[in-house]
Amino acid sequence: MLTSQLKTAIDRLWNEFWTGGIANPLTVIEQITFLMFARLLDIDETRHEKMVARVGTGFGRQPNKNFGPDQQDLRWGHWRNLGGEAMLTHVRDRVFPHLRDLGGRGSTFGEYMKDAALFIQKPSLLVSAVTQIEQLPLANSDIKGDLYEYMLGKLTTAGINGQFRTPRHIIRLMVDMLEPRPDETIGDPACGTAGFLVGVMAWLLEHYSSPELIETHEDGGRSYPGDRLEPWREHIQNHLFYGYDFDATMLRIAAMNLMLHGVENPDIHYQDTLSKQFPEKYPRQAEAGFDLILANPPFKGSLAEGDVHPSLLKLVKTKKTELLFIALILRMLKTGGRSATIVPDGVLFGSSKAHLALRQHLIDHNQLEAVISLPAGVFKPYAGVSTAILVFAKGGHTGQVFFYDVRADGLSLDDKRQPVKENDLPDVLEQWRNLSSPPGAGAGGEEKVAMERLTDRTAQAFLVPAEEIRANKYDLSLNRYQEAVHEVVRHDPPQEILARMKALQAEIVGDLAELEGML
Repeated sequence: MLTSQLKTAIDRLWNEFWTGGIANPLTVIEQITFLMFARLLDIDETRHEKMVARVGTGFGRQPNKNFGPDQQDLRWGHWRNLGGEAMLTHVRDRVFPHLRDLGGRGSTFGEYMKDAALFIQKPSLLVSAVTQIEQLPLANSDIKGDLYEYMLGKLTTAGINGQFRTPRHIIRLMVDMLEPRPDETIGDPACGTAGFLVGVMAWLLEHYSSPELIETHEDGGRSYPGDRLEPWREHIQNHLFYGYDFDATMLRIAAMNLMLHGVENPDIHYQDTLSKQFPEKYPRQAEAGFDLILANPPFKGSLAEGDVHPSLLKLVKTKKTELLFIALILRMLKTGGRSATIVPDGVLFGSSKAHLALRQHLIDHNQLEAVISLPAGVFKPYAGVSTAILVFAKGGHTGQVFFYDVRADGLSLDDKRQPVKENDLPDVLEQWRNLSSPPGAGAGGEEKVAMERLTDRTAQAFLVPAEEIRANKYDLSLNRYQEAVHEVVRHDPPQEILARMKALQAEIVGDLAELEGML
């Protein structure tokens, strides 16, 4: 979490941009992001150099990653100490062209960086911004995400148009539950800054690295070389990740985010995936194109039916984006493909025809695997709405649905979101994995205990048969099936309570008399 000192540093930097003539909040975020990216490239290059020195080339590793031998003057460490005019000229005329060319001609990164420009006109503002960014702990990936989230909090539109990050620990839970493979095709139809796609890449690096090659840093973080991903290198770089959004700034940041995580040419595109144009422009991805989809689509808007592709309206006739995106994800998945998607609670129990039709389709014509109910404060300070994670597979049929009542996620559920001891997320994953592969399988005893535990409706985790869900009009709200624990409260007889009250009153009268005597 950010300290008050770091928040003050960002506030000071933000104010300097404002007084320096850059007042548009998105422009401020974009310019700060460019400079942070320039520094992160240098940090990444230094780590890459150390890793190559230790383990050699492999999985696309070359002696130079972000800067060629004749481009060392473009590294942050070289130009951050230049004087004002010299720095402004160097960054504008040399560094930014390098950022635009990083991904190579025809690459996704190049597509979204082609218009990247330095809007800072005052040398003093650039020097001050560079000095302050140098002090930020950007090598810490968690802090980097928090810094960005804090900047987004300054947008008046944050939380209204969906421009905020899904917390990384929620992303990690969803990725852990799906367990992606490097030979799959993975997408996000509303990718924003590509948090889910980056989460998948981080998971793959962690799970496909030889233990002896993992490096631990002074701050406790680890670098995973991903050496065991080498057989899928070309697929990972060009065909594993797909993301779509209709905010060009978010896509630009997504491209930078993925490049810093080793993905040089993801398929990231400016596209409204609910529209009629999506299947026309990207037919292979729009229908049965993905093995996995992870998403937190916007769920506060509504669309005119004329703008929505007919195939989605055929499944669920509605203007509500939260329902349309589930229909879209089902269309985008291959048969047998799986998704973990965040939805508002209204999707679980809404009584409209569209709500009922969608839930019936999930249960009767697909395999709904899990409903993970999240506490209302997970997306604070942007939104206090209650949400849930739906885990489902396309096709097949639903037998039993795994429900989990998450009451704590390791952070306070107020606007401050400070770390707390209570955290149900590790247990969510443990219960989920035990359900798929119970401990003691084959021995009988432990497996039976595991399954019996999931029949206790007073617990946080339990299973509900599809037949029972159908009988309840396909209601997926956890409260419909969870049983409350009623504690028997015993009271003393009224005569004893009255006697104690009389004794207390007599004591008060005595104390008052004693006080009156003292006066």
